[in-house]
Amino acid sequence: MSAADEDGFLLRPFKLIALLCAFIALALDVAALLSPAWVTSESYSRSLWVSCIQARDGVWECSSTLQTDWQIAALVLILTAATITLLSFLLSLTSFCLGIYKRYYRVVAILLFAAVVLHVCALILYPIKFIDSSMLMSYHEFNWGYGLGWGSAVFMLGAAILYCLRTDLYEDAYY
Repeated sequence: MSAADEDGFLLRPFKLIALLCAFIALALDVAALLSPAWVTSESYSRSLWVSCIQARDGVWECSSTLQTDWQIAALVLILTAATITLLSFLLSLTSFCLGIYKRYYRVVAILLFAAVVLHVCALILYPIKFIDSSMLMSYHEFNWGYGLGWGSAVFMLGAAILYCLRTDLYEDAYY
């Protein structure tokens, strides 16, 4: 018989794993926002902030990408999702540290689901509008910055699902 069986308490670390997933989602989101490579080609690089083209003499010329409405919309959606993720991470960390487990987890799950929806909308909008408005005549690919955005969305979704699990039904019977 283990110590958990003797005390009548079985530790299920779903909320701790969800907190870790929210933190990883936040870190990936920040890395995606700061990434210089969302779309690249042989002589072209675009992030959420700047677009750089390599001239014939090998010098890179950069300009702001915040000139069209779809680029601003994608950036605002990702920044809003990152802000919501930060808020939900802080709320869940506070409730976890204070020991008030059941009070705020439903709110955190709803916030994370909203962040996932915003993030996925931005990640779908970006390639569609980029390809629609692209003047590139060369091969281009969506690079690691875009992939970090999808990784962030996956971890946000995982955290939201883990916060929805009702482990309190099993733990209350032992008190």
